[in-house]
Amino acid sequence: MITPSIDRDHLVAYLDEYLDAKRGRDYGPNGLQVEGRREIRKIVTGVSGCLELFERAHAAGADAILVHHGIFWDWMPRQLTGFNYARVAELIRHEINLIAYHLPLDRDSKVGNNAVAARAFGLVDLEPFALHEGLPVGFKGCFPEPISADELVARCTKIYGQVPLAFLGGPDPVPSLGIISGGAQKEFYVAIDEGLAAYITGEVSEWVMNVARETGIHYLSAGHYATERLGVIALGDHLRERFGLEVEFIDVPNPV
Repeated sequence: MITPSIDRDHLVAYLDEYLDAKRGRDYGPNGLQVEGRREIRKIVTGVSGCLELFERAHAAGADAILVHHGIFWDWMPRQLTGFNYARVAELIRHEINLIAYHLPLDRDSKVGNNAVAARAFGLVDLEPFALHEGLPVGFKGCFPEPISADELVARCTKIYGQVPLAFLGGPDPVPSLGIISGGAQKEFYVAIDEGLAAYITGEVSEWVMNVARETGIHYLSAGHYATERLGVIALGDHLRERFGLEVEFIDVPNPV
């Protein structure tokens, strides 16, 4: 039996188009970040590029690693020394491709972190929500029937796999919700301006509690890492179905 495979450049070109990755500005390169072998049979997906993920992907027989958080960012040192060298060396030593999509995998309406979460929460009338670098990054919607605040927390816990830090100062039951994965505390003000009843993101800052209380909006912080598992898993599932490739998600849990 022949194991399905795909040419590296074909895969990257497909992903670039599928995620509309050339559109808008980002904080690091989207697409192929480290070149490995040309023929790809197995892809490991993960949230954040790190040495543990790369070592476990090699042990799992990966030809490519597909992540949300790559290893090159505008604010990072340029030198390949220390931990930067160790990461790149692990990939090159084993000829493993590293492919990363950041904001494109937040805003995508099919497999993006926020669209997948919005559907899992049961929202309807979904709309793009909150501009980031000129493009909407989140999604908002309404519940077919308003749900209790306790049910909102329960769904959040189930979807993201951990109990959120919740400031429940909003209406009960809850009619509407906006979602932006990752570190989108400042976009809370957009949720306030748009009159949403609840807002979910990954991280939280000190000022959030009082603003949530004083504006009467629920704020749930479900973890940066946890809120960004969904997209890369969904994208891996899509590639498995589209090309018949072997795809495995490797979890490197991060409580933040």
